[in-house]
Amino acid sequence: MTAATTTPFELRQLIRKGEHTGNTSGFAPGYVQCNLVILPADWAGEFLQFCQRNPKPCPLVAVASQPGEHHFPELGEDLDIRTDIPGYRIFEQGKLVRETPEISDYWRDDLVTFLLGCSFSFEEALAADGLEVRNISEQVNVPMYRSNIDLNPAGRFSGRMVVSMRPFLAADAIRAIQICTRFPNVHGAPVHLGDPALIGIPDLSKPDFGDPVTIKEAEIPLFWGCGVTPQVALEQAKPPLCITHSPGCMLVTDLPNSRLAVL
Repeated sequence: MTAATTTPFELRQLIRKGEHTGNTSGFAPGYVQCNLVILPADWAGEFLQFCQRNPKPCPLVAVASQPGEHHFPELGEDLDIRTDIPGYRIFEQGKLVRETPEISDYWRDDLVTFLLGCSFSFEEALAADGLEVRNISEQVNVPMYRSNIDLNPAGRFSGRMVVSMRPFLAADAIRAIQICTRFPNVHGAPVHLGDPALIGIPDLSKPDFGDPVTIKEAEIPLFWGCGVTPQVALEQAKPPLCITHSPGCMLVTDLPNSRLAVL
């Protein structure tokens, strides 16, 4: 079974059995993949408001209907949040304490799950339009940077936006903006283009997360709100417990990317 022929359901079953343990990028193409945040119920309301006030870096796809709920039937057949992601990170008081292939042993009845849109969806739309997505063509993680763009605070959550960068020629940059504007639930249009210093980034060759990519002559860097933003905000807020996905290890849903497009 190849990445291109694996269905979301088949991939989740392989992950659940421990037979797929790596990144999910490139698997089950055409389907929405989600970032994960799980918090105790007494922190969930503030985090929900934080996401609603910062939709570019924190685009909500789904929220658990009630504390303790770990199934999302509207997003996938037999989908279980506790077992169907290849890697999880456990944070205590804002500090990463361990990584684990499943979280059944950590599950509690007061935990609330948030699923956030992932850039894999709009990258697929860009590639389908014939645009080169540099991190994909160079087979590396997208470069991500801490910016000076202030987030709208909500309760104990605040901070500055983390952005991801993809370079394009001017004409392709315009097309990329047009395409991504159709996907507000997966970060939408870029938040900045051009001079990185204007958003507090001193050196594109030294990303804070991910890997550097080649920027060719005459190319313009485009910057999108990034899904690492809520994780940084969570580290600063220091909830007693927080569970996220490991980098690159997303929840693959049965929801087609086209469902998130705004025509």
